Amino acid sequence: MAQHDFLVELGTEELPPKALKTLSDAFTSGITAGLKEAGVNFGDVKSYASPRRLAVLISTLDDKQADREIEKRGPSVKAPEKAVEGFARSCGVTIDQLEKIDTNKGEYYNFKNTEEGKATSSLLPQLVETSLNKLPIPKRMRWGASRVEFVRPVHWLVMLFGDEIVDCKILGLTSGRKTRGHRFHYNQEIELIAPSEYADRLENPGMVIADYDIRKTMINEQVKAEGEKLNAVAQIDEDLLDEVTALNEWPVALTGRFEERFLEVPAQALISSMKEHQKYFHHLDADGNLLPNFTTICNIVSKDPQQVIEGNEKVIRPRLSDAAFFFETDKKTTLESRIEKLKTIVFQKDLGTVYDKAARISALSGKIASTLNQDQAKAERAGLLCKTDLLTDMVYEFTDLQGLMGYHYALNDGEDQDVALAQNEQYMPRFAGDELPQTAPGIAVAIADRLDTLTGLFGINQPPTGSKDPFALRRAALGVLRIIVERELDLDLRELLTIAANNHNDLPAREGLEDKVLDFMLERFRAWYEDADINAEVFLSVLALKPSRPLDFDRRVKAVNHFRSLAEAEALAAANKRVSNILSKQGVTGTTDVNNSLLTEAAEKALAADIEAQKAALAPLFAEGKYQEALESLAGLRASTDAFFEDVMVMADDEAVKNNRLALLSQLRALFLGVADISVLG
Repeated sequence: MAQHDFLVELGTEELPPKALKTLSDAFTSGITAGLKEAGVNFGDVKSYASPRRLAVLISTLDDKQADREIEKRGPSVKAPEKAVEGFARSCGVTIDQLEKIDTNKGEYYNFKNTEEGKATSSLLPQLVETSLNKLPIPKRMRWGASRVEFVRPVHWLVMLFGDEIVDCKILGLTSGRKTRGHRFHYNQEIELIAPSEYADRLENPGMVIADYDIRKTMINEQVKAEGEKLNAVAQIDEDLLDEVTALNEWPVALTGRFEERFLEVPAQALISSMKEHQKYFHHLDADGNLLPNFTTICNIVSKDPQQVIEGNEKVIRPRLSDAAFFFETDKKTTLESRIEKLKTIVFQKDLGTVYDKAARISALSGKIASTLNQDQAKAERAGLLCKTDLLTDMVYEFTDLQGLMGYHYALNDGEDQDVALAQNEQYMPRFAGDELPQTAPGIAVAIADRLDTLTGLFGINQPPTGSKDPFALRRAALGVLRIIVERELDLDLRELLTIAANNHNDLPAREGLEDKVLDFMLERFRAWYEDADINAEVFLSVLALKPSRPLDFDRRVKAVNHFRSLAEAEALAAANKRVSNILSKQGVTGTTDVNNSLLTEAAEKALAADIEAQKAALAPLFAEGKYQEALESLAGLRASTDAFFEDVMVMADDEAVKNNRLALLSQLRALFLGVADISVLG
């Protein structure tokens, strides 16, 4: 079977930069999935993506599908003739062309045929069109008088299989072999003879680096080199790097400068302005201070780069001037004076205004601080001010600065240092792996804010459903767990959820709200422990007890995970499962005292003695939360437990003896339940 390379390129107007990589990956995977489904073998696959093109190059593609052997079992030879005729007709043959085969059920008609594979070139147009139709495009557009729809207007289509054009029409375009070069440097057609020359011909003479990853590496290296020229460290944000890569076909880094007076504005505000509006990279000196320089990536090689730099400097100056103006203007109004204005902003129609939320956060923050033996007044103050920077001009213009600007404005107002820090720390952690709040008021407000949102949304029957989570409740729950566990805070979630729920007015789903939210929050631990390579059974063994203190929950999980490594673990888990089943069938739910006078067998006496010894040994360990030591101690019960089940009949004929043995088993199970439901491991 012959093999050829295949190239498809769709030329467009500039594609959405933030979606370019996603579109490229989806286009490629759609085509390869189609080829696999069609049974066409192929070699290496390479994606290309730039602002004006999506392309896929597939090497050594079979020129046809493999032939397929088709076999169909028909009716019995004893079946009516019409049934046999119908089967033959469905196979496209006559009865005499059918064969007869013997089976264990008798003799049957059978049809065998070899279906010749289709030419790959005939399959490719439909595969490409299907892949394009399935691209993740939220909103397609039309242009001109055309009825064709795509994410951006399309201009050319290259489809080559070997050195031949795959003749077809897709998105209103007739396929050909001519691509186009750089919009400014080489705005001409480039004829391709073979798919393999695609990238090289685009680069020279076309001045287009079609490979997304190569462009990304080039930009990364160029920006770093610009930083080295300044004796600085270039700050390369991954998202910005991806976006800039998707904006350029021939990237050239140029570095400009802005007035040092702008450095009086908080650095993050300047960075946001440069990054969000101008797509500039910034630089820091050896001490981590922002330098008055920026690096931009141009899509052209200029004959006069200084003129381009000066043009960018002129553009950034008013942007930074706006930031400086906002900063100076905002400082004239204290955060405290903005509290009353929060009453004009609705947080959620059923949960009141942002002022109502801030008041609830303040009250809960104070309770949390008090529980942790921290300054309650500072926590309450931090909570009351925590949403006021939403009313500032700076945050209105740069929404990602919320919290950070609150910190700067609080310092300007003369607020306590920790209260000021809490304005920014309330949003920590912002994402997975992000840093956690450090100050006591920041910790209190970060927890309170999230618990207020969780109880409020669950309380009005708006929990997350499926993939929909508009208020990011899953992230909020995980954030609370991280803060409590990693900061080692002895906080009871059920108690805090009760306070948070009671702070709301008239929640329609108030009944049982604490348990619903607690279950939701504890379930977030599942992914946490999966990431830590802790078996799901370990998590479930602790979840069965529903400890409401996250720090305690975490300690139990780690103790059980250690217990699983002990030699006695498997046998004791199996014994616990057996005990659980026995007690469940007998309707035994709690623990009762054991009557030693009814203990007759040596094995049950030994187990009873071991249980009493463990009670004494475990009491201080449980009190101090030393669960690992407790389970290591309980591992010593293996021998007497094994002997009990081997030598003792639990279901004795004597009712009193039977109940006494059940009581003994309930006490055995209760010891393990002091840590987790070990039976889940069995």
